[in-house]
Amino acid sequence: MSKLETNTIDTVSGTSNLTIGSTNSSTVTFESGAATGHMYPAFSVERSTNQNLTDGAATKISLDTITLDTDSAFDATTNYRFTVPSGKGGKYFITGRATVQGGAAGNAVNTNLTQIYKNGSLIATGLLNAGSTHYFDFVTSQASIIVSLSASDYIELYVLSDAISQTPRARGNDYVQGVTSMQGYRIGA
Repeated sequence: MSKLETNTIDTVSGTSNLTIGSTNSSTVTFESGAATGHMYPAFSVERSTNQNLTDGAATKISLDTITLDTDSAFDATTNYRFTVPSGKGGKYFITGRATVQGGAAGNAVNTNLTQIYKNGSLIATGLLNAGSTHYFDFVTSQASIIVSLSASDYIELYVLSDAISQTPRARGNDYVQGVTSMQGYRIGA
């Protein structure tokens, strides 16, 4: 077995892929120290305060508090979405959670759907359905998905909730930290 010592391995000019091993099964081992650049971009965002929802209709959650954003790819002031940066396409793990209250105390929630949207279209739903005879003041549902994303694709969090009366609301960090939130990271090409 031979040993190669170097500080940098780079692709040939004009190419973008670096292959280790071409005919045999290859394993890359990192003896001590961490590989960097994997699982990036990564983001974690939350809702800071309660947000009123439209009863029985999907409402986009204004995730306005960034706790992690490795590539500055989450817009927490205008569109409230993660947009894949140039050159960072691939498979992503995305998860979202929403805790909803049925408005004022005693105004319960029957169903709650946490929804993940890609480019304006629904791609994943997490459902909590209390049934026709059970209602809860607070409910939480969560959705997760592994999805292929390309540069400029965007991801948003929506909630569709059915309250018994009054306006349902997504709870914010003023209730419990991260109770309505979304996270994601790239898991590979």
